[in-house]
Amino acid sequence: MRRSPLLRCLAVYGEMPGRFLLTAVLLAAVNIALVGQQVLVGHAVQEAQHGKLVIAGSGGLDYSRAWLWVMLLLGLSLARATVQYGAGLLSLSIGQRLLTILRGRILTQIQRLDLAYHWRHGVGEMVTRMTRDADKVRDALINFWRQIFETGLIVVISLGLLFLYSPWLALVPAILLSIGIALLWSEADTLVALDRRIGDAYDAVTQDLSEGVNGVRVIKAFSLGEARADRFRHHVDLFRAEARAAIRHASRRVPLPQTIIALSHAWVLGFGAWMVAHGTLGLGAVVAAMLVVNTLVLRIEGIGRLLQVIADARASAARIWEVLDAHPVIRSGAQPLPTGPLGIRLRNLSASPLGDGATVLRDLSLSVQPGEIVALVGATGSGKSILTALLPRLVEVDKGAVEVGSDQAGWQDVRETDLRELRRRVHVLPQESFLFSDTLAANLRLCAPHATEAQLREALDNAAAGELLERLSEGLDTRVGDRGATLSGGQRQRVCLARALLADVDILVLDDATSALDARTERRAIDNIRALRSGRTRPLTMLIVASRLSTALIADRVAVLGEGRIIAQGSPEHLANNSASYRALMGL
Repeated sequence: MRRSPLLRCLAVYGEMPGRFLLTAVLLAAVNIALVGQQVLVGHAVQEAQHGKLVIAGSGGLDYSRAWLWVMLLLGLSLARATVQYGAGLLSLSIGQRLLTILRGRILTQIQRLDLAYHWRHGVGEMVTRMTRDADKVRDALINFWRQIFETGLIVVISLGLLFLYSPWLALVPAILLSIGIALLWSEADTLVALDRRIGDAYDAVTQDLSEGVNGVRVIKAFSLGEARADRFRHHVDLFRAEARAAIRHASRRVPLPQTIIALSHAWVLGFGAWMVAHGTLGLGAVVAAMLVVNTLVLRIEGIGRLLQVIADARASAARIWEVLDAHPVIRSGAQPLPTGPLGIRLRNLSASPLGDGATVLRDLSLSVQPGEIVALVGATGSGKSILTALLPRLVEVDKGAVEVGSDQAGWQDVRETDLRELRRRVHVLPQESFLFSDTLAANLRLCAPHATEAQLREALDNAAAGELLERLSEGLDTRVGDRGATLSGGQRQRVCLARALLADVDILVLDDATSALDARTERRAIDNIRALRSGRTRPLTMLIVASRLSTALIADRVAVLGEGRIIAQGSPEHLANNSASYRALMGL
């Protein structure tokens, strides 16, 4: 099953067996009725041949038998159309349900995968799998009902009927069908490979479009609009070239097997006429056989056209299952966090977040006691952000241990801890302040859904953002735009800080999360947090990644990160007197 990703998607139908079976029964009835119509037409022709359809009598022509056949065929056609309409609606409903299930699973899996996976794969790649790839799989499986399933029924019923008329009448079409389908199937792998290349080209288009929209300020600032447009056109042209290559291949290879299958017409007509001439088969039976084989050939030709869709869907299904089969590196433990205040202890840890063997942190040890504020300073690229991501297990360590707890309650490895509880009580606020396209209040309530308006205002005040409400026309109900575009960088950072304070965490990590604030506003926010934590039953532990002297001076203690480990630590005054690395980083 793992080697057939499209069949794995088809297996999702097992989650809706009732609708699946009902659709199959309805479609079977539709196709049996279709062949039945053709047989009835043959019988009507047979009666016409023998003069039974319209009878001449003393009172004129008797059309009652003809009207009987007309009403019978019309009634059967109306019933078949009604059932087919219902089956079509059901198959579309199943297809949409399948699409919903696939997209839900992809989104859930994306949330489960660690940051390293997202660093290796771009946003465009993930979006393509949820949109284009999922749509192609849905379309293929809807066509499965209309083409593969129905055609399979038609083939079985039609060849069975032809066999009843004459085994030779059925044998040659069966051979031609087998040859044609084998030739069509032999092209499937090539078409899958071609569509895989189309999918990769489409990934590049999506990624470039995403970057062009998200980076519009940089593009405008450096007047890069024309260059970015040329780059985007290049990706689109590459996508078009790959699509044209697939179309050219299909147009060259698919017509031949379709022609071979169409020879069934000639055989049934010629051999049927010979049988009529020799009196072994009636004219009505030949007419019915021609109608049946005509339907058969048209359906098989439809499979030829469907082959491209199936090939596309196989490639798309493979790309979807690449995401769904990816094993999350980070799995939740089962132990609850220690009771009481929480601190941080890093013991001889090493980390290579991209899994490429490039170790960013090596043999690093650091301890932060509950309630302590520690500033972490280091050169650009020294691994400060990676270190902060290790605490809530956004990234996994290679060696050593990350522990939370205290000397009194004991220390616990985060790998053994329940992941939901860990991330609820250990919060990392990154430098990139992300806000959702919603109201200010909705963004603040992400971590505290039931927070009152008074609590929201208090959190904004503690984050030194109280005056922000006075500048917004609709206050807390103001929509902040995509990624908080209506707010300045400093305002976004303070709103994110307020959101983190509403979460009521035990350990708050600021990864350069106040870099857009001036020194006075930053000092006011940190002082507010100090005052806030003094009134808590559990002291708030803070680790602040600092790139400015003003930030480092706020902390109780400073740790200097260099060469992948802590090379110095102490009070700001002690390091200013005794650490050349600290003085160089702080510009002293």
